[in-house]
Amino acid sequence: MEFRSLPVPDGLEGSRVDAALAKLMGFSRTFAADVASAGGVRLDGVTLDKSDRLHGGAWLEVEWQPKEEPRIIPIAVPELGIVYDDDDIVVIDKPTGVAAHPSLGWEGPTVVGALAAAGFRVSTSGAPERQGVVHRLDVGTSGLMVVAKSEVAYTRLKHAFKERTVEKIYHAVVQGHPDPLTGTIDAPIGRHPNHSWKFAVVPDGKPSVTHYETLEAFPGASLLEIHLETGRTHQIRVHMAALRHPCAGDPLYGADPTLSARLGLTRQWLHAHKLAFSHPTTGGWVQFESPYPADFEHALEILRGE
Repeated sequence: MEFRSLPVPDGLEGSRVDAALAKLMGFSRTFAADVASAGGVRLDGVTLDKSDRLHGGAWLEVEWQPKEEPRIIPIAVPELGIVYDDDDIVVIDKPTGVAAHPSLGWEGPTVVGALAAAGFRVSTSGAPERQGVVHRLDVGTSGLMVVAKSEVAYTRLKHAFKERTVEKIYHAVVQGHPDPLTGTIDAPIGRHPNHSWKFAVVPDGKPSVTHYETLEAFPGASLLEIHLETGRTHQIRVHMAALRHPCAGDPLYGADPTLSARLGLTRQWLHAHKLAFSHPTTGGWVQFESPYPADFEHALEILRGE
């Protein structure tokens, strides 16, 4: 166990416990919440929960068990497609059930582990467990990802994603029919106030912008093309749920289980369909497209047949 004892800094007076620990100790918000849930945070001897507030002039005590750092384990993923490969980048078509990189609590396959198992050498930039990773897809989201192989590619691609010059096009089947059929959702996203593993539209969240267009309308559902201007965790899933049109097959964000069962979905119908950007070394514009996987095609056949 590790322990730290200190007065509450003036700048953190009134802050939530999880947010304060993230700033003060360098913890992630999730880990800070876990420390508080385990009874590891006390203020003047009183145990606090993650959502409690700190007050100035008090003495803060934090006790925690250091977390084990995730590591890359080479695991072959035969279904992972190599769309493009050169000395600087590799573009992959990620199947469902594969995480972008290792994380605590995840024991399944990862993109970086699959590339290692296939003999790919990627950039050593970034945290040890996510070397070469410049953007991510959820475990249940399929489609296109680019991974940096050279150090210059990593730096330039990270900058491109930060400056929003990368074109990211997703397709999604959502419940109901968005009104208007084409629109923009501009709503900040942050941690859900009551569930540390979820995200939500919250006033103090990070700016998040999603553009959508209806491609097809079915009885009770719609196929959308979605352009992400920003890239927040679960952004499409959160924004569509906020409109009360969650992605079909996404129970975490309120999908109707009867529709999911009827369409044979065991995950959210969300696919990274197109990816385009300036090549990090040649400067030329490159673009890639991924077809729908079989489970998504099956769901569309059912919807079109209705």
